[in-house]
Amino acid sequence: MSAVNDTKLKSVIFLLTGLPSHGDTYLWISIPFCFMYIISIIGNSVILFSVKTDPSLHEPMYIFLSMLAVTDLGISITTIPTILGIYLFNSREISLNACLAQLFFIHLLQYIESSVLLLMAFDRFIAIHDPLRYASILTPQRIAKMGLVAVLRAMVLILPLPFLLKRFQYCRANVLSHSYCLFQEVMKMACSDITVNSIYGLFTKLFQMGLDSMLIFLSYVMILKTVLRIASHEECLRALNTCVSHLCALLLFYTPEISLSVIHRFGKSSYPLLQILLGYISLLLPPLMNPIVYSVKSKHLRERIIRVFIK
Repeated sequence: MSAVNDTKLKSVIFLLTGLPSHGDTYLWISIPFCFMYIISIIGNSVILFSVKTDPSLHEPMYIFLSMLAVTDLGISITTIPTILGIYLFNSREISLNACLAQLFFIHLLQYIESSVLLLMAFDRFIAIHDPLRYASILTPQRIAKMGLVAVLRAMVLILPLPFLLKRFQYCRANVLSHSYCLFQEVMKMACSDITVNSIYGLFTKLFQMGLDSMLIFLSYVMILKTVLRIASHEECLRALNTCVSHLCALLLFYTPEISLSVIHRFGKSSYPLLQILLGYISLLLPPLMNPIVYSVKSKHLRERIIRVFIK
C-alpha cells in the first residue's frame, strides 16, 4: 500500500490556468508579460546598484528600499518560469514537488515583503518624530538585525506549508486557478480533510500580514499626530511628502493581496477571470511599480539612476 501511495504522490500533476484565449493569442499575450518582467528586473537591479555604489545613499531609507528591491526581484524570478511557460510554450503542467517549491518561495517572499513594508513605516516614523536621532537609532547593524528577524519570522511560518500539503492524496482534476502555485489553491485539490491546513493558512496570514498591516496603521497614526504638531504648514506638507512613496507601495501590495484572499476563502469558484487578474496584479505590479514610484518621488535617487544610465 505504501508503494502505491508513493507512486501516486510522485505522479501528481497540476494544470496551471492562463487568461482565456485560443490559437496564437497566447504568443501576443506573452509580450506584455515579458515587458513587465524585463522592466521589473532592470528597475530593481538598478535600485540595488545605485544604492550600493553611491555612499550618499547609504541611509536607512535607501537600505530598506534595497531590501524591498531584493524581495521584488525574488518574486519576479520565482513566477517567471510558469507564467511565461504558459504563454510562450503552452506548458501548463507542473509536478507536485515543483509546485510546492514555487508556492513556498512565493509565500515566503510575500511575507518578507510585508515585513519590509512594516520596517519602512517604522523608518518614516523615526525620521519624522525624531529626525535628530534618526541615524543613531537606525544604525546599519540594527537594520541588519531587523531584516534578519523579518526573514526568520517568514521562514518559520511558511516552512510547514509544503510538508502539510505533501502528506495529502490528490485525486481531483487538479486544475489550478492561476499561472503559478498558491497554498490555498493546491490545498483545495486534496481528497483528504483540509481543516488543519485551512486553519494554519489563516493563522499565518493573520499573524504575518494582519499583524503587519495593523502595526503599519498604528505607525501612520503616530506619524499624523507628530505632523499635526508642526506649526509650519510647509514643513508639515514636506514631512507628509516623504511618506507618499511608501503609501503607494502599501496600496500596490495589500489591495490586490487582500482582495485575492477574500475571493479564495469566500468566492469559491465564482469570478474565475477576476481571480486570474488579481493574481497577476498581486505578484507582477509591486515589482514593476515600486522602482518607478521611488525613482519619481526621490530626487536624490533619481539623479543617481540617471547618472548610472548616462555612464
